[in-house]
Amino acid sequence: MIAFLRRRWTLRVRLTVFYAAIFLVAGLAVLAFTYFLMRRSLSQDPYSLSRLVVADALSGKELGPKFEALQKSIQEYRTLALQTLLQQGGAALALVGFFAVWFAWAMSGRILRPITAMTATARRVADRNLHERINATGPHDEIRELADTFDSMLDRLDRAFDGQRRFVGNASHELRTPLAINRTLLEVALGTPNAQPELRQLCTTLLEVNARHERLIDGLLVLARSDHALTITRPVDLAGICAHLIEPLTVRVESTLEPAVVGGDSVLLERLVLNLIQNAVRYNVPGGQVWVTTASSGDLCTLTVANTGPVVGAYEIPALFEPFRRFGADRVGSARGTGLGLSIVRSVAHAHDGDVQAVARTAAEGGGLIVTVTLPTRHDPGRTAHDPGRTPHDPGSIPDPAGIMGTGEAADGVLSGAPRSDSARR
Repeated sequence: MIAFLRRRWTLRVRLTVFYAAIFLVAGLAVLAFTYFLMRRSLSQDPYSLSRLVVADALSGKELGPKFEALQKSIQEYRTLALQTLLQQGGAALALVGFFAVWFAWAMSGRILRPITAMTATARRVADRNLHERINATGPHDEIRELADTFDSMLDRLDRAFDGQRRFVGNASHELRTPLAINRTLLEVALGTPNAQPELRQLCTTLLEVNARHERLIDGLLVLARSDHALTITRPVDLAGICAHLIEPLTVRVESTLEPAVVGGDSVLLERLVLNLIQNAVRYNVPGGQVWVTTASSGDLCTLTVANTGPVVGAYEIPALFEPFRRFGADRVGSARGTGLGLSIVRSVAHAHDGDVQAVARTAAEGGGLIVTVTLPTRHDPGRTAHDPGRTPHDPGSIPDPAGIMGTGEAADGVLSGAPRSDSARR
């Protein structure tokens, strides 16, 4: 029973119960001790019965009836006094006990307030906001020391993650230059009029490998950027992004695009939508279908993308969100993509205080995945464009490292969405 209460009760409740139990035990002990002293005091003869007996004997009066009446009166007085002590003492103990419980609840809340602040900070830090600190004030007691230690730990974690992101970004930038040089040399070799067929085949193969490496570098840059906390957010309509991206696709797409304005980085959000649609195209079947839906409800906007395709086991879904993991392949055994598609989607969603969930479709439904991205709604009546100086239909504003727009080739990951149809494109 005690173990069950420890698991179910919060620390504040346990402290309140502990303080109240101590007060109750102490109060009962005081009441019992007072009762004992009062009973002992009343057991003594308050009257000089011996003088009364002697006086009555000398006067010749009869002692029996008067002595018995006096004894009975004294006994009734003792009983009444003890009963009154128990009743009034118990009532006073209950009343004071109620105020003691309230006082214990208030004091325990005040004592645990710094811990509550640390818990709230830890939850916000868990949402990838390592720049926040507790900054506890007050006396240098044990709780203040715990808060300062937690702040020091956050400082070290913040520096470590910043160093990791800078390294990924710098390494990706440095690798872009040699890849660009390789691509130029290979294209020049392919353009040579007298090149041998074997050389042309080799150059073509190397260009494909080089293009995959460029996509990998681009994905690493986006992933490193999305890991940073957003400092500037602008209103972005997910429906506009989806409408622009699904227009050139060669597969059948059914869309239900309602206005879904969120606040965030327009480039990152475009990359999020792009990865989901690319994955829907790549992991599909001949003659398959893609569903894209945007909606807004209350303080949340949802983007759902669904596709037909191979059946995905529920146990395989969590691994698809890990970097360099692809459906139906190990970490390094696939040349179809870099394996960063859904990792980037999750990272961008978390950077915008959102979440992403994937659900497998059954074989009877045509297989594939339903991925739903949930983002908080931001209201800004004065601005609803993607970004100043850019329009939703500007092709140059959409990152397309895989080159699928117009070619039908997709990037990494697996698709997301919910099968709701309004209009169909082919």
